[in-house]
Amino acid sequence: MRGAANRLLLVVTSGLFGLSFGFGLLLSHMVDPARVAAFLDFTGNWNPALAFVMGGAIVVAAPAFAYARHRRHALIGVAFDLPDRFSVTPRLVLGAALFGIGWGLSGICPGPGIVLAGSLNGLALAFVGSAVVGSLLSDLLRNRV
Repeated sequence: MRGAANRLLLVVTSGLFGLSFGFGLLLSHMVDPARVAAFLDFTGNWNPALAFVMGGAIVVAAPAFAYARHRRHALIGVAFDLPDRFSVTPRLVLGAALFGIGWGLSGICPGPGIVLAGSLNGLALAFVGSAVVGSLLSDLLRNRV
């Protein structure tokens, strides 16, 4: 019974943090691809708003990551699985490049894409669908290699 209770607690806390994240994206208008594109437009009408949102996220997340680095389990008992901060692999570089290209072309990254898909916007649904298909293909290719 303890395992089922832990899984339920994990689902509930994950859902609450996901809702909080989505609300923050809506509140900061980071679900607007035009605002994100303006942040990436250094030579035109640059909008630094995304830098402030990222800075705020770092301030909030830094203590949690410092806590996690010195612990084996989260407060709800789930083991931490933090990535290695120092290994730069071809897979990491390729993934970062694809993420950046997709973000630059669409003005949407996965978090805001999921929030936008909730509005049933056709382009957002296509974006999220493409991200899901890409993730599945990545898993298939990784398992084959």
